[in-house]
Amino acid sequence: DIAPKRIEILREAIPGLGRLAVLANAGYPGAARESAVVQEAAGRLGIAVSVLDIRSADDIAPAIKSLNGSTQALYVCIDSLIVTNARNINALARDAHLASLWAAREYVRADGFISYGPNEVDQFRLAADYTDKILRGTRPADIPVAQPTKIELAINLKTAKALGLTIPESFLLRADEVI
Repeated sequence: DIAPKRIEILREAIPGLGRLAVLANAGYPGAARESAVVQEAAGRLGIAVSVLDIRSADDIAPAIKSLNGSTQALYVCIDSLIVTNARNINALARDAHLASLWAAREYVRADGFISYGPNEVDQFRLAADYTDKILRGTRPADIPVAQPTKIELAINLKTAKALGLTIPESFLLRADEVI
């Protein structure tokens, strides 16, 4: 549900955003669903989308290079393959002059451009609380499903500068972390 908001934020950070690529592991069903949502949300905003389906680490560099300057940003759908290759993805994106959009700030700290997503530390704490309750005898069916309560925006100005992007001051003031 957060993918459309990520696209809006990316568009705000990059006025005139007209073309976006989605990097997704074709072997991971969650990435396929997220990719479809991104395509729909971007289409509503008039942003053209290219989908880069990958299946292994060897597919990443050729996929990004295939964009050949035709795209302004890279929406990254996270899974274990992507996480393992995050630094490489960010380096390839920067070399291709692509602003990378991630779901968590850790990838922005690894030279990504921008992230908008739940606070992962809070998510792990919540998981630990659930585990504790279950180990103390609470039936899992009796524990309410919880949505993330803190959504964070992070931006890396070093990466923005390398991409030749000027970020509006009003945007920077909204960020939870500016690197």
